[in-house]
This record gives sequence, C-alpha cells and structure tokens, in this order.
Amino acid sequence: MTVAPETPATTPFTAPDQTGQLGADPWSFPLERIDPSDPGLWASDTHFEWFERLRKEDPVHYTAESFFGPYWSITTFDDIVTVEKNHEVFSSGNGSIVIGDPEPDFALSPGFIAMDGPRHISHRNTVRPAVAPRNLKYLEPLIRQRAGDILDSLPVGEEFDWVDKVSIELTTAMLATLFDFPYEERRRLTFWSEMATSDEAQVGANMVTHDERKAALLECLGVFQGLAKERKAKPGEKSDSLDLVSLMANSESMGDLDPMDYLGTLVLLIVGGNDTTRNSISGGVLALNEHPAEYDKLRANPELIPNMVSEMIRWQTPLSHMRRNATRDFELNRKTIRKGDKVVMWYASGNRDETAIERANEFLIDRPNAKSHLSFGWGVHYCVGSRLAEMQLQVLWEEIMRRFSNVEVVGAPTRVHSNFVRGIARLPVKLHAL
Repeated sequence: MTVAPETPATTPFTAPDQTGQLGADPWSFPLERIDPSDPGLWASDTHFEWFERLRKEDPVHYTAESFFGPYWSITTFDDIVTVEKNHEVFSSGNGSIVIGDPEPDFALSPGFIAMDGPRHISHRNTVRPAVAPRNLKYLEPLIRQRAGDILDSLPVGEEFDWVDKVSIELTTAMLATLFDFPYEERRRLTFWSEMATSDEAQVGANMVTHDERKAALLECLGVFQGLAKERKAKPGEKSDSLDLVSLMANSESMGDLDPMDYLGTLVLLIVGGNDTTRNSISGGVLALNEHPAEYDKLRANPELIPNMVSEMIRWQTPLSHMRRNATRDFELNRKTIRKGDKVVMWYASGNRDETAIERANEFLIDRPNAKSHLSFGWGVHYCVGSRLAEMQLQVLWEEIMRRFSNVEVVGAPTRVHSNFVRGIARLPVKLHAL
C-alpha cells in the first residue's frame, strides 16, 4: 500500500490479537473459539478448512470474543440467501458493512449499501445510469482499447507485477472514466480506495495510521466536492452527463448530501469499482495457473471466456463478507439471533458450499450455472456494477488470448492482510507470446 508521505504518523491501527488459529488444525480447534475474522487466516489463504468445518458442524456460528466484538457467522449458501432476502430483520442500516464499527471521531458512512428501504432505492437508482446497459455499450470499445494498450505495453519473457501493471491500471482507468476524473491523476483513486479499506485491509501490515487515513479521505472529499460544484447544473438547466459525479450532483436524493454521507458514497463507488474487479483479474490469472487443465480448456476454446469470468469471480470472491444487524430476535438454522446482534454473511464460505454448488472446491471454467454465486451479493443489495465488472474481465481475457499463449505465474502471490477484501497485492508473472 502507498502511504501519503506528507501525512504525519500518530496513532497506528493495531493488529487483532492472535486467535491461535494460524497454523492450528481446523478440525480439532475448540469449536466455540473459532473466529473467522482473524486476518491472519486470510493473508495466509488458510481460511477454507475453517469454513468447511463450520458449514458441517456449526453453520450459524457465534463468536463471543473477537477484536471486533461478538458476532454471528453465516456460512452456508442457503442461509446467506435467507439473510440477504430478509432485510427487514437483517438490516443494512447499521453504519457499517464490515465486522468492525465506525471510528467514533470519523464516522464514515458506507453509502447506500448500508441503507434500507426507499432511501437505498433512490440512491441506487441515481448512480445506476452510469453502469446501465446503454452506457456499457458505449464504454465497451473504450475498455477494449485500453486493455489492448495496456497489454501491448507489457514486456514479453520478463518478470513483472501483474497487479500493478494490469489489474490496477485497467480498473483505475475505468474508474476515472465513470467519474470523469482527470485521467492523468487516476492513481489517486487507487490510493483513496486503499486508504478507505486500510482499517480492515491493511491493519498491522504497513502501519497505516488513523490520522493518515482520515487525511487521505478528507482530501478525497475535497477534490470531489470541487468537481461536484463544477458539474451541478444551474437553475432551470438540465444535465445529461452520465458520469457519477454529475449524476449525484444533480439528483434530488443525493444533491445535498451531508459531507460524510457524500464521502461514504464516493468510497463505496471507488472501492466497489476498484477492489472487486482488480482482485478478480489477479485471482483469475492465479487460478488458471493453479489449474493448468482449465487453462488448456481455455486455449482450446476461447468461447468459454464469458462463463470463465463468472467462475473467476466466484472462485476469488473479492469481498469476503458483508455485515447486517438484527432488528429483532430471529431463529436461523436452530440458532436464536438476538435483536442488535452483528450478523456476518461470509460470501467466501457460501461460494464453496458443496450442498449448493456442485464440486464447489474445484475451479471449472465450463461450470454449468456459473453465475449462481454470492460474490455480488443477493436480493436488493445485489451489486449495481456487476455487469461492468464482468464486461471488463471478459474484454481483458479476449484481448489476452489474442496476444499470449500463457500468462505464467512465476512466484508466490502476496495477499492482502484483510478479512473483508480478499485481495492480492502482488503477483509476479511472465508473458509468453503466441
């Protein structure tokens, strides 16, 4: 992670206490002490067996003590769908979509993803035109051109970091277009995205401080407030612009948001457009290298790309969980969840649930019903930008297959220290020409 060099370091975030799970046997560890939020399990990519045990022995699991306080883990596909569908009992309007609560002196709103009812719908509908099919048809040639330019600039036969040169570059370029943000400054969007998730995604890894994070996000707010002021239509005029800044600035429901609500919405859109697609791009390359028979299938039949994209998104599950709060007592899978309890839906577990997805622990690019996964959520909070994410991945892989016989992973990936963003920070590769 890049940390702004001019920002003074004061109070660093502290890493959660060791739970004793890292390196332990998931099947003999005391069941009541299992805490899936331990970011060490995610940084080491060893969380899968812990979830397998929970799905089999305690699918609705209560962790009484954790760094983030007590919470419930929902681990099976069907139970996650039950929670997602019942937004009256399992509310998003709790001020946080992650396990931790907002910082008391910097209560950043998570945006409309943490709203319920009409307000959620109105905010969601405000930004929808930017990623609607009509606009995606306009954006596809631009994505293809940029993907081609990026791939053509890469060295063949030399090691480089796929995350930095491809995954970040393509998704950040797309974000700049969606916001109509100055293209030459697009990496500022990446920086703000990483700082926004730093309390969850990089705790203890690079010692991002509370003051650094706060300063970076307030800078983000100031920049976008300036852009919004420039793009707000004058009285009696109408804006036809479909960039996200203009859509929000000229919306009845979002035109006069409180600054922290506005910043929260910006962060939601930046993180949603950056981290999810970026990590699916990186995770997809890694998956093909770990499953060479699937890479052979792709070479033999590039028409599998659209289906493969859905499988990559399921396999990576770039956002591992979402949180809800119970508004009243509710019984789920023979467990009583009490009013006010935190309820965490572990998408990364549901996407490997073999009772709902056949051969769920295998990466299969020709999987039937590949779109039936939880990576985009479910129900009213289903990811508004899902089609854009799929299109970017599809276009990228179409262009890759026109140029290279192999994107070879030549070293171990560096994974993000996070229980929320299931990310890859670095992935060394070499390209082989056709």
